[in-house]
Amino acid sequence: MTNMNYETGAIGGGRHLELEGPVSTPRRRWIWIVVAVIVLALAGWLLFAPKKHEADQGAGAGTQVPNITVVVPGQQAVSRVISATGTLAARREMPVGVAGEGGMITRVLVEPGQWVRAGQVLATVDRSVQTQTASALNAQVSVAQSDQQIAQAELDRAQQLVDRGFISKADLQRRTATRDAAAARVRAAQATFREAQARNGRLDIRAPAEGLILTRAAEPGQIVSSGSGVLFRMAMGGQMELRAQLAEADLVGLSVGAPATVTPVGGDKSFKGEVWQVSPVIDPQTRQGVARVALSYDPALRPGGFAAATIRGGAGHAPVLPDSAIQSDDKGSFVYIVGADNKVARRDVKIGQVSDDGVTIASGLNGTERVVRSAGGFLAAGQLVRPILAGQEAK
Repeated sequence: MTNMNYETGAIGGGRHLELEGPVSTPRRRWIWIVVAVIVLALAGWLLFAPKKHEADQGAGAGTQVPNITVVVPGQQAVSRVISATGTLAARREMPVGVAGEGGMITRVLVEPGQWVRAGQVLATVDRSVQTQTASALNAQVSVAQSDQQIAQAELDRAQQLVDRGFISKADLQRRTATRDAAAARVRAAQATFREAQARNGRLDIRAPAEGLILTRAAEPGQIVSSGSGVLFRMAMGGQMELRAQLAEADLVGLSVGAPATVTPVGGDKSFKGEVWQVSPVIDPQTRQGVARVALSYDPALRPGGFAAATIRGGAGHAPVLPDSAIQSDDKGSFVYIVGADNKVARRDVKIGQVSDDGVTIASGLNGTERVVRSAGGFLAAGQLVRPILAGQEAK
C-alpha cells in the first residue's frame, strides 16, 4: 500500500503535524463525536434549564409558609360568674290577721303597694258593744274610788277621836282595813277597765312592723275572727329577694356575701344585691339548691315575678383568649395551637365565662400553648406556619 503524507500548515512554533491516512481517520471521528456530545449537552441545558427554573419558582410560590399571629394566654385571675334564674319574693313576709276577738270590718285603710309604719291601722272592726262594756267598767272605777274616799274620811275622823277615848283602837284598825279594801277595789276596777281598753284596741288590725303591703283579703262588712286566717301580707322593711335555683356544682364555693346583679324579666333595669343565704339542702330529684339574693326595696321588684341573675362566686385562675381565637363546629369549641415543629394542631376546649376581657377557657389549655389568635378558619390541622408572637408583628 502506498503511504500518503499530508502536510498541514504550521501549528505552534512552525511545527508540522503529520497525519497518516489510515491512522488519522478514526481519531478524527472520535473528535467529532465528542464535539457533538458537548454541543448537544449545551443545547439541552439552554433549552430545558429556564423551564425547570420557572417550575421550581412556581412550586415554591405554591408552598409558601404563611405568617400566623399567636398568643400565649398564661393563667389570669378571673372571677367565677354563675348565671341563674328564680322567683322574686319578700325577704321576710309577714301575714297579718285578727289579733282580738274580731267582729265586723267597718273600714279598710290601705291598699297593696302602700308603705305603712309600725302600728298603723290597716282596718277597723265594729266596736259598739265593746265600747259600752268599757264605759260600764269605767263607771265601776268611779264607784270604787268614791268608796275609797268615804273609807279614808271615816278613818281620818276615827284617828282624831281615838286619843279622846271615844273610839277604841280596834275600831280604828277596822276602819283602816275598810279603807285598804276600798283602795284595792279601785285598783281592780282600773285593771279591768284597762283590759277592756286593750281588747278594744286589738279589734283594729294593725301593721306589726314597718313595711310594704303586698296583698289584701279584707273588705268592709266582712265578719272576721281569730280563725279567719290572713287578711294582709306585708314585706317587712320592703326588703325583697331572688330565690335563685342553682345546680349542685354551682353551689360549691358560693358563699354568703357574694355580689349579684338581678334583672327582672321584661325590664331593662338591673338591681344590685348580694347572697345572704345558701341552701344547705340539695333537692334529690332536681339536684338543685337555692341561693337567696337580698335586694333593697324598689317598685319595679314585684314578688312572684321571674328574674335572671349573675352571681360572682369567687375568683380563680384560667387562660383567657380573645374571641377571635375560638372556633366551633359540630364537635364543639376548639382552638388551633402551633407546636414545636411549627405545625398547626386542633385542641378541643371548654368555654367558661365570656366578658369584655375575653373568653375564659375552663378546660383544654394550661396557658403555655401558642394559640392562633385569628384566621383559624383558613388553617388546617398539620399545616406548616411561621408563628409570630402577638405584639411583635411590627418589629
